[in-house]
Amino acid sequence: MKFAYLFVVLFTLSACVKDTSINAPAVLEDSSADRTVNTEITSGTEPNVVQDPPKYVANDAGELSIQDSETAYELCVDALTAYYKAVWNGSDIELDTFIANNHLKQYTQKKIQSQYDLKGNLNSKVKNIEIDTWDVEYTDDADGGYLYLHLPAHIKKFTGGYGEATEFLVQNVNGKLVIADWYTGGKGTYDFMVRGENITIDNPSIWNDSEWVEKLNSKQIEFSGSTR
Repeated sequence: MKFAYLFVVLFTLSACVKDTSINAPAVLEDSSADRTVNTEITSGTEPNVVQDPPKYVANDAGELSIQDSETAYELCVDALTAYYKAVWNGSDIELDTFIANNHLKQYTQKKIQSQYDLKGNLNSKVKNIEIDTWDVEYTDDADGGYLYLHLPAHIKKFTGGYGEATEFLVQNVNGKLVIADWYTGGKGTYDFMVRGENITIDNPSIWNDSEWVEKLNSKQIEFSGSTR
């Protein structure tokens, strides 16, 4: 049985977006030709280390519902902000904070590195992002349901900026909300070029399809080669 809800919220833009920049520099080397964005996560297994409380906790640990919309929104905005700052500023991004699926994390790592190689040396830093009216829809399925979010973002730079919309699928994994899929499909975007145009984002299990992932990896390699 499938349920769908629509939850449209208009926010006071600048008040709702967090600055999620990370102090540690992500650019590991000085040479612009060889810079690498750091997307690795430390395990935090050292003894006597006080761990931060888990973020993006589900309203009910055992299930997902439309009541998780606000937390899902926060998750996606934080992920977008960290992503754009990684691409334009060279900031670190801890993908484990936002994504559980290893295939999606690997795709996103390559995506960030590719975009940073193209944009990170333009000296056009991102200050923050602001979200216009956003949509959220809940779908019940055999895997515990998922939330679909459509976020039109304005990427605010210290000088100028631009806008593009991103679609997310969010699931509850062991009581924590995580991004199950992430697609920015504007013409000329990385996802548009690699995953294709006019993609329907409605399958939170897509990254578990090893054959599909393998084909996508090949497209990423081809795209990276064509932009060098």
